[in-house]
Amino acid sequence: MEIQVDQEKFETVGEPVSVGMELPHFKVFDQNNNKVKTADLLGKVTLISVVPNINTDICSLQTKHFNEIVDKYTDINFVTISTNTVVEQSDWCAAEGVENMQMLSDEEESFGYAMNLYVPGTAFDARSIYIVDAQGVVVYQQIVTITGTEPDYADAQAKLDEILAK
Repeated sequence: MEIQVDQEKFETVGEPVSVGMELPHFKVFDQNNNKVKTADLLGKVTLISVVPNINTDICSLQTKHFNEIVDKYTDINFVTISTNTVVEQSDWCAAEGVENMQMLSDEEESFGYAMNLYVPGTAFDARSIYIVDAQGVVVYQQIVTITGTEPDYADAQAKLDEILAK
């Protein structure tokens, strides 16, 4: 899939995981540097917010947006994944006062490759939002093909509300 960064175009490592597919196996790291695997996210609905680099404006806005709404939902996983290191993510959270959103580091690119979101020409994962049901099936996917733009938060939140109302 083609992703645009500024005026340059790059390709992801493959066609990203889409609605109806199972969440593939991957491992990322939490703020305590503990390994988090796909299986750790199963059992409840999960919203995965993927940002290329937490230390950029749009990524920061996206993460803050979901941090602000996470308290409106109970019994759901909200995670942000970026290729930043655990230390970079921890420093950003401390500086920005983000406490509710679970930050996960894909520094080893396991998630990016498993989801086909990794962009080798930029060394980050494509900006996207996924909602996965409790069994690990993708029920919503939004990939932002122009990296410098924000995702459609209202669309993602409407789908999340719809899923939780069932």
